[in-house]
Amino acid sequence: MRRQAVKVRLYPTEQQAQILAQHFGCARWWWNYGLNKCIETYKATGKGLSQSGLNSLLPPLKKDKETEWLGECYSQVLQAVSLNLSRAYKNFFEDRAKYPKFKSRHHRQSIQYPQNVKQVDESLKFPGLLGVVKAKIHRELSGTIKTVTVSKCPSGKYYASVLMECDGDYPTSSTEGKVVGIDLGIKDFAITYDGEKVSKYPNPKHLAKYEKKLAKKQRIAARKVKGSNRRRKATKIVARVYEQVSNVRQDYLHKLSRKIVDNNQVVIVENLNVKGMVRNHKLAKAISDTGWGTFINFLSYKLERDGGTLIEINRWFPSSKLCSNCHYQINELPLDVRTWTCPSCGTHHDRDGNAAINIRAEGIRMLSSSGTGEANANGEEVRPIRGRKPKMRHFSVKLEAPTIPLAVGGG
Repeated sequence: MRRQAVKVRLYPTEQQAQILAQHFGCARWWWNYGLNKCIETYKATGKGLSQSGLNSLLPPLKKDKETEWLGECYSQVLQAVSLNLSRAYKNFFEDRAKYPKFKSRHHRQSIQYPQNVKQVDESLKFPGLLGVVKAKIHRELSGTIKTVTVSKCPSGKYYASVLMECDGDYPTSSTEGKVVGIDLGIKDFAITYDGEKVSKYPNPKHLAKYEKKLAKKQRIAARKVKGSNRRRKATKIVARVYEQVSNVRQDYLHKLSRKIVDNNQVVIVENLNVKGMVRNHKLAKAISDTGWGTFINFLSYKLERDGGTLIEINRWFPSSKLCSNCHYQINELPLDVRTWTCPSCGTHHDRDGNAAINIRAEGIRMLSSSGTGEANANGEEVRPIRGRKPKMRHFSVKLEAPTIPLAVGGG
């Protein structure tokens, strides 16, 4: 069995929007209350609250006059909050996420329906008071619906993320076929080398195209009186501009990742420390606008569905400083130097194209030395990556990329 998620747009009526607002408020209040209880319990006893411990607090709260309004919310929505909070703590203690935060009514709102959601024609039927909500189902919901997450964006739009369980499994990952190395950059978003030629894909700089429009809408919103209806309307317009930037960025990343996956079986990229890189205030804005992490995630799940393989090499591998012809490594290569000549063999290199060639060669070396892709050449285990599955994540120790016969195909 495999799981697949589809995000659809919801169009609730005014009455349904009021019910959703109430459910959002109840879920948000229960999260904040539960998080506060966990903190207090830990300070008092040195232990936190489990999911069952959190759920045991709900019945007394529903009977209390001050919080009896919790009983109007669908019970499984609140239980899903308890589950998510306990998972958030588990992820924190296992070093997969940061400490859970309190939720604000001004940010994105969401609730989960863990079961009993069904598709009725072009609508979704939810349990409880919400009932049948009109939806734009652009893809067939062919599997068994498991969990549905209903969310409201700051722009005022409603969405449902439908998690389904489908028959069959994804194809087994294979390393037979074309191999491509990808160097991610700012001037050019992606530079690829497939064994025959270097291709460059431009950086659209989505945020820069909307900066004037965004600044204008933000100035209008700033002039409105805080707490007024006009301020809320103007803030919603600003949120729509940000949403538009996000949509065009994701559209570009989806199309580019699909093109690369369709043409290659093995994709090799660098394991970039994006969080560390954005600490550079001169490049933070440009790096955040590129969406490198999202792009690698898109490559990962598309390759998994198609039976391909994604390899991440060590971020410290000197892909730009290494001559792809003779493997001579220079000491320094500032960011403003885009071309350089190898002092050993005299080969003239384009910085990014040379890096893509070296990334591909290093990935092939790792495939040849490890075979399974579950460990590096020294037998060292793969270190898990936050936010993404550690499967097929490679970390190189050797900082050379010798020329190897391509046993995995691709030239």
